Amino acid sequence: MDLQNQTLLTDLYQLTMLQAYAKEQMHEEAVFELFFRGPPETRNFLVMAGLELVIDYLTSLHFSEHDIEWLRSTELFQDSFLEELRHFRFKGNVDALPEGRIFFGQQQPVLRITAPLSQAQFIESRIINLIHYSVLIASKAARCKIAAPTKQLVDFGFRRAHGAEAGLMAARSCYIAGFQGTATVAAGQLLCIPLIGTMAHSYIQAHDNEQEAFEKFAYSLPQHVVFLIDTYNVEMAAHKIVNLAPRLKEKGIVIRGVRLDSGDLADLSQKVRHIFDEAGLTEIKIISSGNLDEYALQDLMQKNAPIDSFGIGTRLVTSNDVPSLDAVYKLQEYADKPRCKFSPGKQTWPGIRQVYRFYDEKGMMSHDIVTLIDDESVKGEALLVPIIRKGERVAAKESLDIMQQRFLNDLNRLPAYLKSLEPAQHYPVEFSAVQRELADKLRAEKIN
Repeated sequence: MDLQNQTLLTDLYQLTMLQAYAKEQMHEEAVFELFFRGPPETRNFLVMAGLELVIDYLTSLHFSEHDIEWLRSTELFQDSFLEELRHFRFKGNVDALPEGRIFFGQQQPVLRITAPLSQAQFIESRIINLIHYSVLIASKAARCKIAAPTKQLVDFGFRRAHGAEAGLMAARSCYIAGFQGTATVAAGQLLCIPLIGTMAHSYIQAHDNEQEAFEKFAYSLPQHVVFLIDTYNVEMAAHKIVNLAPRLKEKGIVIRGVRLDSGDLADLSQKVRHIFDEAGLTEIKIISSGNLDEYALQDLMQKNAPIDSFGIGTRLVTSNDVPSLDAVYKLQEYADKPRCKFSPGKQTWPGIRQVYRFYDEKGMMSHDIVTLIDDESVKGEALLVPIIRKGERVAAKESLDIMQQRFLNDLNRLPAYLKSLEPAQHYPVEFSAVQRELADKLRAEKIN
């Protein structure tokens, strides 16, 4: 399955609408905004991620000859429309919240597309696909960072991710949200994320003797010796490592750490730490994994478990407690006229909008105001910034380290009540008077 060309990663109705728009000659400029309707009850904030993936998608968007001929074979599309697709490119503008920034849902736009209607409409499905999952995992990872702020956090989730692309996207989002590395080798190759890993139980089981397995592994990877010690008996394995350490040291090999993957991690880590410290092996780090999430991390931190690093996998990359967010992409303006919908429970705010953030006297986030872009009465920090103009990138390409630092800066300015893993009072997101007046005006026109 070749996904190098992302063009047909879309919903059928995007193409059927494009054909209808082409037939009606509806080519005026449209403005769409991507936003999250509201934070779920167990998320006090969200983290922006996935924008770079969107930029790559938009700047390479085209229909190949193979795409066009396959669409022709469906017998759904007219030849004249298919010929137009040969020249389809994204030539519009993108404004967005930079990756790593914290936001709060509640219909705050995080990405704005301004382009001819067909271009702006067609990209909806893939953009939601990229931003939704990236934000979902970054926001889950941020909670792990809050639970264990002083510990090394590593993404161990590839094998349980919902597909290869999801595994890479998860590694990326985790790093943006403060993780220090990943076990996914391709994420190191493609994204330059530091690689961190140990060994599997099968390596120990494949040897007849556990200590022999440790020793041979150390000789095979002398620069990065980390042993998995819970295959049989944790305390016995720890004593074997105490016996092995002097022999390895004579050969210039230092044991960097051990990993615990099962059992009572708090109790076992205490016992292992005691065994190592008594033997003078204070430099050996303890790494833990095995069905961890932010709640497990919080519990281990409260118990003062002497664990230096956590490998977090399944519950992170699946965001098992909140597996989806209500991300949508809605028409805000077409042909210079504001647009909105009044569907019960799914109402939208009309017009082209900007989000402004305000801080208190201590520099902490106090509230956000959503208003129209031409509203000069609001003077806070404008959150959406120019990314693409006329199809060409204008924002500098950023490293993941810059995005991570941006997240950490925002996290430092997040009010303490929002850093709890438990649901807190929603952060204040206000809608300006001019925004409300426009909504009222359109409601009167459309409903009456």
